[in-house]
Amino acid sequence: KNHKALRVITNNLNVANSLCDNADFEVIVAGGVVRADRGVIGESTIDFVRQFRVDFGIIGISGIDADGTLLDFDYREVRVAQAIIENARRVLLVADHTKFGCNPMVRLGHLSDIDAFFTDVPPPENIVRILSEGNVELHVVDPEGTGKSESE
Repeated sequence: KNHKALRVITNNLNVANSLCDNADFEVIVAGGVVRADRGVIGESTIDFVRQFRVDFGIIGISGIDADGTLLDFDYREVRVAQAIIENARRVLLVADHTKFGCNPMVRLGHLSDIDAFFTDVPPPENIVRILSEGNVELHVVDPEGTGKSESE
């Protein structure tokens, strides 16, 4: 929130709402079907995302399988996230520890498809190995909210 002249393209109304009060930000919201969690999905959302080439694509995920597969519950959300990955110079994944070993049905991709992973506790050793082999940066962020983080 402390950046200047930031342009944010999002398919999440919660993100848009939290950033739109900053006069230094330009917040652009994708159109589409709004889910109960305020995520925007659908074909029009995918088409919108594909119009941009962004410096950073930030995605979340519902589950990370032991082999590094990224999984989600909603096929439509997965398609939007895949469009974000395809159109970002760097992909940042944000997921807390509850996502390890959670196995939703829809495959989004693999940990090797991302550039940096941000989480709240150190991941299991097999995940650390997969991240290392894929040259993915690991950032364990202090869950207390003090802003401290340790990069692996």
